[in-house]
Parts: sequence; structure tokens; C-alpha cells
Amino acid sequence: MRYLVWVLRLLVFLVVLLFALKNTEPVQVNFFAEHIIQDVPLIVVMLGAFILGLVMGLLIMVGAVMRRRREVNRLRREMDRLQERLELSGQSPASAVAPETVAPLAPL
Repeated sequence: MRYLVWVLRLLVFLVVLLFALKNTEPVQVNFFAEHIIQDVPLIVVMLGAFILGLVMGLLIMVGAVMRRRREVNRLRREMDRLQERLELSGQSPASAVAPETVAPLAPL
């Protein structure tokens, strides 16, 4: 399996390399307010657009990742608090679990 992953990585790298070598023609890049950059290789423009999209996607994901981390930390604190409470009550963890939660009752 590991070899297959490396073969696929090599294949993707070769395809991207060949694509880059085929797209070296100079292009004109037009920005707002009539700002123009002349003779930029097309692959540089495409790479810049890819990196800009990657950065924007990562910035959008940061909020969701932070929310998940806060939720995990909150749940860990709650689990620790409940475990401590269980230990203080003197019950063993097996006796504290209701039988219905382990194996639900079958309908009659």
C-alpha cells in the first residue's frame, strides 16, 4: 500500500511538472485601476492563484477547527468532572452504569 501511495505521488508530480513546462508563455495580468503587469509566465499566475485559494480556504477553516477544539476540551473537562464525582461516591464504574444503557431492554 505504501508503494502505491508513492507511485501515485510520483505520477501527480510528473503531471504537474509537465503541465508547468507546457504553460510557460508570457501573459499580461490586468489588475484594478488599469494596473498591468506584462510578460508574466502563465504557470506563475496559475501558481499564485492556487496559493491564494489555498490560503483563503485555510482561513475559512480556522473558525470551524477552533470550535471543534473548544468542544473537545469542554467534553474532556466534563468527563473528568464526572469521573471524579463517580470516584468520590465510592461506586465502581461498572455498578454505576444502568443495565439499560449496556443492553437495552427487548420489547415485549
